[in-house]
Amino acid sequence: MNKNVITVQEDAAIEEVAGILTENNISGAPILNKEGNLVGIVTEEDLLHKETNPRTPGFLNILGAFIYINGLERYREDFKKLAAQRASEIMTTDVITVGGDIEIERVAALMVDNDINRVPVVENNSVIGIISRADIIKTLAQRV
Repeated sequence: MNKNVITVQEDAAIEEVAGILTENNISGAPILNKEGNLVGIVTEEDLLHKETNPRTPGFLNILGAFIYINGLERYREDFKKLAAQRASEIMTTDVITVGGDIEIERVAALMVDNDINRVPVVENNSVIGIISRADIIKTLAQRV
């Protein structure tokens, strides 16, 4: 676990978020509110949405009526991120977190199962650390 967590305030401009990630050579950062509580996470993938078109949902056209098959929610999220100006507008709010006493194998499973690259370590709604995929690989390498 890395205890020196780079965080971003929820009212930070998108350009500021991109600068923080770049300057610190990280691919994502927890987003905190004014009280210092975790409210989301922004990743490079979220920022890429600013430079792409929303993914079109699948639909059927039957007698002039559009029936959406899948992807409508994803389209809405993509469009929301395209228009975002602040971290709070582009962040992922459904953040998977862990407590400080979790086993590394469980964190690795969470990352694989949920296709995520980092997991904030939280106690009493405050971020006390972050575990990245690189941290897990380093732990595995030290076991050899």
